[in-house]
Amino acid sequence: MTAAASLRDVSWRERAAVTAVFLVLGIGIGAWAAAIPAFKARLGISDGQLALALFAFAAGAILAMLGAAALAGRFGPAKATRIAALLFSGSLLLPALAGNLAALAGAVFVLGVANGLLDVNMNGYASRVEGRWGAAIMSSFHAAFSAGGIVGAALGLGLARTGAAGMLGAAAALALALLFWAWPALRDGEAAPAPPAGFARPIRAALPLCAIAALFMICEGAMADWTGVYLADVVRAPQALAAIGYAAFSAAMVAGRLAGDGAVRALGRARVVGGGAALAAAGLTLAVAVPGLGSSSIGFALVGLGLSNGVPAVFSAAAGLTASPAVGVAMAATAGYAGFLGGPVAIGAVAEGFGLRIALAALIALAAAAALTARALRPSPGR
Repeated sequence: MTAAASLRDVSWRERAAVTAVFLVLGIGIGAWAAAIPAFKARLGISDGQLALALFAFAAGAILAMLGAAALAGRFGPAKATRIAALLFSGSLLLPALAGNLAALAGAVFVLGVANGLLDVNMNGYASRVEGRWGAAIMSSFHAAFSAGGIVGAALGLGLARTGAAGMLGAAAALALALLFWAWPALRDGEAAPAPPAGFARPIRAALPLCAIAALFMICEGAMADWTGVYLADVVRAPQALAAIGYAAFSAAMVAGRLAGDGAVRALGRARVVGGGAALAAAGLTLAVAVPGLGSSSIGFALVGLGLSNGVPAVFSAAAGLTASPAVGVAMAATAGYAGFLGGPVAIGAVAEGFGLRIALAALIALAAAAALTARALRPSPGR
């Protein structure tokens, strides 16, 4: 084996390990999404009270994101990713132990902290791997996250009778198994400058990209947290089938991300993102206008397909706005993650006053706004 081939072989192992970490986060989020209706039913809480628990998740994640880069600076990107993935996998068990709303909020806050640490560190580490790989492979990692969402939702479907404890316990066990398999291949190479302790303040040119990221990820976060509740409470689907909506959303997102690089090359970022946002608006319209198990699941699948390539395209565009690609990506990521984590809380607040069907219908306007804003992704004449 030549030296070049040997290095390539190491890169493949490392790439597979990073893919496994993205799967870990996806499995956990998918299982959490599938378990939400079970928590709501078991504790007898309203949409507004559920929104408080989701707010605890958002608060924990956002607080953790502010310090996540410092974790990488102290331990290195690979070790920080391992630590965060271990914390996240273990934290999946905490909500299942909650016996009331206060305990659930506390457990979900800890899960949110672990989610924030893992999300930032695995993406930062993946960016370094992509740089050493020498080609764009970030979409494949995000496809793995979406595939993990399918697995987590499938665990919810298969273990619905075991309740939230069974769903999240199985997800934690699978996540830990994947992490231990990936652990040896997650290694830091040459020393890199310590990343900043927080996120960069957006420059004016990045503001439209930040807006697109936020709009897309508000919709994505709402799909993760509210599709199961929508099918259970509005559609009146059996609780055992409530995870089908998120599974359909995640499956379509995987398919869209696997095809995303080719679509962007053929059509350009603006058309892919704008057309995707329009497709997401159409899917949301179908889901809320025709509330049935089949029709709503198809609608959620269209949302997944439409949203699939928005964030990767925005991150790529933002990377070219500053001298350091990481700084540009951080600008868009800050806005996007705030939308992903805070959007579901707002959906719960609207649902408390006007009903969940109206709350999800409000997302149609956000998707339409993203479609209109996508023109910001067009290359400038001088580039």
